[in-house]
Amino acid sequence: MTDKYCSRHKEKGKELAAEREARRKRFKGTASQRGYGSKWQRLRAQFLKSHPLCEECKRQGRLTKATDVDHIIPHHGDPKLMWDQSNWQALCHECHSRKTAKENGGFGNSVL
Repeated sequence: MTDKYCSRHKEKGKELAAEREARRKRFKGTASQRGYGSKWQRLRAQFLKSHPLCEECKRQGRLTKATDVDHIIPHHGDPKLMWDQSNWQALCHECHSRKTAKENGGFGNSVL
């Protein structure tokens, strides 16, 4: 994976990422508080092992390592959608971030 920032701006990028994560935790809670505890971590690792490539990148003719397990239909706390593996897809972090932003209005997008 390539770095997002040149050596001159790498430290500033780390600071921005830390600020973003702190802000996310304040508004949404920790991963565990949102239902992504040890059970999720275990199942996520198993899923990524059996689905190692990003589905969105594959659709675009690229082979990219998957790093995130996405809920195709956002679960919004619904345990049935949360744990239904037919509602999961493997994505790279970039594709997952783009999809999530589109769904929740991030990056100035309207909410779907």
